[in-house]
Amino acid sequence: MVVVGGGVVGLSTAYALLRRGFAVTLIEAAAGVGRKASYANGGQLSYRYVSPLADAGVPLAALQWMRRADSPIALTLRADFRQWRWLLAFLRACRAETNRRNAEQLLTLALHAQTTLGEWRNEGLEPFAWRRAGKLIIHRQGRALNAAAKHIVQPELQQVLDDRECIGIEPALAGLHGRFAGGIYTPGEEVADCAQFCQALLTRMEAMSHFAYRRGNASFVAEGDRIGVHVNGMAVEADGVVAATGLETAALLRRCGIDLPIYGLKGYSLTVPDADGAVPEVSVTDYANRVVYARIGTRLRAAAMVDIGAADAEPNLRRIAQLKALAQDIFPQASRYENAEAWAGFRPATPTGLPIVGRSERYRNMFINTGQGALGFTLAPACGELIADIASGTRPVVPLAAFAPS
Repeated sequence: MVVVGGGVVGLSTAYALLRRGFAVTLIEAAAGVGRKASYANGGQLSYRYVSPLADAGVPLAALQWMRRADSPIALTLRADFRQWRWLLAFLRACRAETNRRNAEQLLTLALHAQTTLGEWRNEGLEPFAWRRAGKLIIHRQGRALNAAAKHIVQPELQQVLDDRECIGIEPALAGLHGRFAGGIYTPGEEVADCAQFCQALLTRMEAMSHFAYRRGNASFVAEGDRIGVHVNGMAVEADGVVAATGLETAALLRRCGIDLPIYGLKGYSLTVPDADGAVPEVSVTDYANRVVYARIGTRLRAAAMVDIGAADAEPNLRRIAQLKALAQDIFPQASRYENAEAWAGFRPATPTGLPIVGRSERYRNMFINTGQGALGFTLAPACGELIADIASGTRPVVPLAAFAPS
């Protein structure tokens, strides 16, 4: 099998296939693995918080946000057919029943990912700053907290807390006392470093037989009902091919007549090195501002924002300044903000929020694994296992119909 893509999804797929006994060649164009969307994401493994962005009320809320200079969502409309098609499909998915149905599918997939990651960790992956930190979503307004409480998916595990109880669980929020209503706490959620996880997977696979890692630019060539792979213009033998290159998957497959409904949503993060002072032990999400915070090793990671229609992946200085101001406001005693590393990257998102995972209908040796959006790190192990299930003829633990390529 040839897996194209050295991000968290491609690496997880390669590892899942190796564990099933397949010989695997991994191809990545960048100078190392985990260099793009996997590099500095939020780090939260939020298995029970996977509701898609598309939901009832989101279009109106987005219009209200866009009147704010510090809006968590920014939209730049372009003369781009694919952008408009994606936006129209997104609007069609902004229904309460559609969101509920898709959230249920994602929850099943996410819980399978949590189990799978636990199995992989027990097999001896190198450390990647994994912790069972728990997750606390704070809400600034009581109305928002009450609405969130109605959408709890596992009431036996999740708790609704007032602001004092939240601070009792996470003392680093003490400076916010009186400025938020409370939160939803889930003790079983996890945190880890996605870039380190990518490297740990590569290290593990390089110690296994029947694995090869090649750096190069891959392209696909239609050969009847099969897909051929070329790397730097040279053909590579491939009984099966997995396209798992994030946003770039769409362009690669478009040349072969497959048009995937994915679009790049630009996100940002800020990493504070050697953070000390009042740094949260629990992963925190500031829901009103759509910012997630996690302690990853000795660093504080803050991640936020969705820019739709951004021209490139370079960090926008205004957005980075906005993110830094939000982080300093909620955790003012976490030091070294002046040394924070800024990052931006594109998340490959579908309009519905459901990833595209499965065998191509058009090419019998082609498998597709992309479109995880902001949930790439969370869902990657499960999506990799689904590809391995299909390739090996094993009945998948998770039903495939919702994620299958159309």
